[in-house]
Amino acid sequence: MAAVETRECETEGCCSEAKLQCPTCIKLGIQGSYFCSQECFKGSWATHKLLHKKAKEDKIKDEGKNCVEKEINTDPWPGYRYTGKLRPHYPLTPTRFVPSNIQRPDYADHPLGMSESEQTMKGTSQIKILNAEEIEGMRVVCKLAREVLDIAAMMVKPGVTTEEIDHAVHLACTARNCYPSPLNYYNFPKSCCTSVNEVICHGIPDRRPLQEEDILNIDITVYHNGYHGDLNETFFVGEVDEGAKRLVQTTYECLMQAIDSVKPGIRYRELGNIIQKHAQANGFSVVRSYCGHGIHKLFHTAPNVPHYASGWQDETWPDGWTAVTRDGKRSAQFEHTLLVTETGCDILTRRLEDNGRAHFLSQM
Repeated sequence: MAAVETRECETEGCCSEAKLQCPTCIKLGIQGSYFCSQECFKGSWATHKLLHKKAKEDKIKDEGKNCVEKEINTDPWPGYRYTGKLRPHYPLTPTRFVPSNIQRPDYADHPLGMSESEQTMKGTSQIKILNAEEIEGMRVVCKLAREVLDIAAMMVKPGVTTEEIDHAVHLACTARNCYPSPLNYYNFPKSCCTSVNEVICHGIPDRRPLQEEDILNIDITVYHNGYHGDLNETFFVGEVDEGAKRLVQTTYECLMQAIDSVKPGIRYRELGNIIQKHAQANGFSVVRSYCGHGIHKLFHTAPNVPHYASGWQDETWPDGWTAVTRDGKRSAQFEHTLLVTETGCDILTRRLEDNGRAHFLSQM
């Protein structure tokens, strides 16, 4: 910590004289960030470190803005060693506008994109049991989320950029009086996540045109009348090889086999065992770093539902979001929002057409 002029400690509830400044903030050019002691600094670290993340993201955006408008920068982080062939295509387009009449989650206008309601529940394993009114709210929002994903699905083809898909998703959300939940969630810059090939999840839509033989996951979450609805599917872009077909098919089967077992009393680890067993039987691994989660009025909450597999490793691009496989191999994902009932579960985000089957099955 470096000694500086006297200020008031920035730890919430502490008004002591502060003479210490965060060294990372100094390096990043962040003004302020004064603390009275190492103890206060450490106690505020969980929230304070988000300032560092935002400053790094802002720097990336600024570097992108310095590019000529028609020039695509595929190397925004010189020296970074990518694990696969995929590259970002910067600059990103500006943040999209959400009409003021649309209800917004608590993080939508937070400078760091923090959800105070989620922070309040952080660390608790308490699972919320929904009443009839809340269940109906979830049914409505999940139906809307499904409609948005189905619109995005129609755009998947070679030559279309994920930025264009994000634009369509944004318009579909606002047309349904929904807020696109990812937008500004911990400063995520777009309205959906688009994960191509080796990207596991949280891919940021950009200007890269989709290519023949890509696989693409589109993750949609919408916020409507106080509730979030979340789902995703993986799609084939044009004609894909047999390896891609087998990966996506197995991933989908893992999800559906686990869903078939969901009922009161089953342990979360049993669901993980079902997923892992089927994946490994087909020669695949399961990503351990990311898991299923509770959702209702909060975007992410208890419980966490693991899909365990040992020895999995992943990396994150310098954008702070894009998670990729360390070996550069392709990754697929499917997600539904489920309502646990007395006898099993309802798939709230189930597709209404084609007997509920995922879109990729019509591409097989």
